[in-house]
Amino acid sequence: MNISGPVLAVVIIGCLAAVGALGVLVVLLRRTGALSATPAREAAAGQLVAAGSATESAATAGSSPAAAAASAGSRRGQPGALAQVDGAGATMTEAALATSPGTPASAARPAGPAAPVTDAAAATAEGAATKPGFATPVGARAEAEILRLEAEAALLEADAARRRAEAESYAAETRAKADRDAAEIASKAEAAVATANATRHEAESEARLAKDEARVAREEAHSAKDEARSAKEEARSAKEEARSAKDETRAAKDEARRLQADIERREDRLGEREQRIDELVRKTEERSADLDARKAELDRLSAEREAELERVAGLSAESAKAELVASLENQAKRDAARIVRDIEADAQKEGVKRARKIVTLAIQRIASEQTSESVVSVLHLPGDEMKGRIIGREGRNIRAFESVTGVNLIIDDTPEAVLLSCFDPVRREVGRMTLERLVLDGRIHPQRIEEAYERSKAEIEAICVRAGEDALVDVGITDMHPELVNLLGRLRYRTSYGQNVLKHLIESAHIAGMMASELGLDPALMKRGTLLHDIGKALTHEVQGSHALIGAEIARKYGEPDDVVHAIEAHHNEVEVRTVEAILTQAADAISGSRPGARRESLEAYVKRLERLESIAMAQEGVEKVFAMQAGREVRVMVKPGDIDDIQAQVIARDVAKRVEDELTYPGQIRVTVIRESRATEFAR
Repeated sequence: MNISGPVLAVVIIGCLAAVGALGVLVVLLRRTGALSATPAREAAAGQLVAAGSATESAATAGSSPAAAAASAGSRRGQPGALAQVDGAGATMTEAALATSPGTPASAARPAGPAAPVTDAAAATAEGAATKPGFATPVGARAEAEILRLEAEAALLEADAARRRAEAESYAAETRAKADRDAAEIASKAEAAVATANATRHEAESEARLAKDEARVAREEAHSAKDEARSAKEEARSAKEEARSAKDETRAAKDEARRLQADIERREDRLGEREQRIDELVRKTEERSADLDARKAELDRLSAEREAELERVAGLSAESAKAELVASLENQAKRDAARIVRDIEADAQKEGVKRARKIVTLAIQRIASEQTSESVVSVLHLPGDEMKGRIIGREGRNIRAFESVTGVNLIIDDTPEAVLLSCFDPVRREVGRMTLERLVLDGRIHPQRIEEAYERSKAEIEAICVRAGEDALVDVGITDMHPELVNLLGRLRYRTSYGQNVLKHLIESAHIAGMMASELGLDPALMKRGTLLHDIGKALTHEVQGSHALIGAEIARKYGEPDDVVHAIEAHHNEVEVRTVEAILTQAADAISGSRPGARRESLEAYVKRLERLESIAMAQEGVEKVFAMQAGREVRVMVKPGDIDDIQAQVIARDVAKRVEDELTYPGQIRVTVIRESRATEFAR
């Protein structure tokens, strides 16, 4: 086991310190007088020698085996332990310094000076023997030994101080060397740390790359798993398809087997059929030869017949062909006329059906009141004594009222009521309002009558304008000349066969708009023309002429469109109808006027009109019976089938309708139906 130099120096210094401590202990014992030449001192001296031997053995434990052997031999050569203490200590010190590795050369002390030290110690021992305390020989020797030990201790202290200085210098050199080694190691460590950091960064980047690669690999694994799953599903579907294909193949084989058997059967039948066909071909050929012979015979006979016909008829073949072509042409024309008639009949039937549908829908969708206005207005009075005040002294007030308003005032026995009668509904309404103001005021005299009349007249004019505006709003028309609006409002107080004209116009406009929507026409234009078609009735008694023509002139004057003007002037066929709008205006007017409850007439006029209808129809030849149906709006004529054919029935219907239009006045339209019924009767006996 090798021990380094610094460690050995420390061990030696410790040993020397122990020896010095022992020497100090001996000196103290001597000075206190406790040490005597007794066996105890000898024992103490023996212990000191043993301690020196132990120190030497401990010092030489880390030295080489040779030095240890030399030290042991030198001790064995001594005659006594007490006589050789100095030599043993010197030998131990020198051997320790000589065998210590790494000890500087200057630290090694030659073995020569050890003898003088021993001599000095011996002299000291001898001088001590002469001291008074050491009378005996043993005491002298002990004293001499103590002195020698003191000298050895001083020598050891000096040597220890020297060796301590050497050890400190060696320790300083060793520390400097260690600092240099530490600095070098630190620089190497820093380089290693930098290398480690670079390596760590590289490792981190490689780890990130590895992580990204792992993520990509994971995603690829997922996609591969999905692909594997889809591939598995595809394989399953392919397996199912293969199974189905196998089944189909099996079915196809069965079908092919069945078809093969069928084909074999058909081939057998075809063979039989070919035999029959061959037989038929043979017979056909024989018949063809016979037919050819007959054809030749017929051609000869036909030529002879044509020659005979030409001779008998005196016509050539070309002339006969021309006559045949003319006959065929006439027949074709008749067939074409019949086809055209059938087509026209179908078209008329379909047109009538669609027209009925459109009119029916329009009638069903319109809802109007059925009450009819009359030419008489009733005014209720608070009491019968008011009648006398209305009449006035000697009839002065009633005469003034009738002369100012133009309305007949009828005062009879009807309790608390008077009647106002006038053919002009506007004047009648003005008179009613005037009388109502007078009754409420209580002051009735000619001057007051005139004032109330002027106020009522102005109020009626405002009511007429408001009525015209309300009619436009009801129909959905926003732009119209103010004068037309005023004339339209005046129709609020006019009636036709008991039907209010303004309500009739509004109703007709709604019906026309519905029919226009069904036919794909412009509903706004239709409503405008139908709303204004009776506008001329507002000026009938002021301007001479038909209300249709008067209304057309007024509409043209105030800038209405040409289609609207034509619809107004043609709604009673006074002008030839040229547009669909005019036809729809006529239809809407007829629907509104002919609906049940719209208009009224007296019972006598109604009965006379029906009788006249039947007499007109009965005046025709071949008529058997006539029935006026649906309140005079339809006439059914029964004709004798033996005397009248279908064409004459159509002529009778047209003639009856023409005479009714020329001779009668009626609202709406009247339908004429001629019925020709043929019956064949036979009795079984």
